Amino acid sequence: MTAAAPSSLYDTAVLTGDQLACRRGGRLVFARLSFEVGNSQALVLRGNNGSGKTTLMRLIAGLGRATGGALKWNGVPVDQDTEAHGRRLRYAGHLDGIKPAFSVRENVAFWAEVWNAPPDDVDKALAAFGLTHLSGLPARLLSAGQRHRVALSRIVLGRAPLWLLDEPANTLDDTALAALSRVIADHRRKGGMVVMASHGESLIDDAAFLPLDEFARHANAIEARDPEASAA
Repeated sequence: MTAAAPSSLYDTAVLTGDQLACRRGGRLVFARLSFEVGNSQALVLRGNNGSGKTTLMRLIAGLGRATGGALKWNGVPVDQDTEAHGRRLRYAGHLDGIKPAFSVRENVAFWAEVWNAPPDDVDKALAAFGLTHLSGLPARLLSAGQRHRVALSRIVLGRAPLWLLDEPANTLDDTALAALSRVIADHRRKGGMVVMASHGESLIDDAAFLPLDEFARHANAIEARDPEASAA
């Protein structure tokens, strides 16, 4: 999982999942799940539908809670300071969060303000995903692929070392996929880290892979032995 040596843009950091378990709707989704990702590294989550890819992504993003184990940043459980954890990440999930009445630029500028990003980051984000010529267009007129590019463009705003990308290739054409691959590579060259869920081929040549099906099987075995078992 080794990539280019990180620059000084981001402090040295390690995100660790230690024996994580999580329930959803009363069902144990995964158990005994551990991973580690550091500066300039990428981790790709693989698994069938229902294996817990999105559940794990939301857990890492602070939008869900583990029922066992711990998620840590530099050895410190992230739930000790959830606001700090939120500031250090960008999450591109299945919901695009786009305001239809806003223009493309206004949508990106809104998030730049939320994250206190430099004003010129808006132009950089638009250019990175080939959206400059669409910047004045109302978002309600965008195609599905264009909306997804607008949503993805937010990840480059400000300085967040951890990017969480849930099925980012969905609805993207070859040109947009190449743009996303370049943006990810640039982030990693600067010392950033990426966790990405994917059904198909990875956009990252040297990523490590986490097979979620394996941990889903652990969960199924635990439930089969004792349906009332805790996730610990």
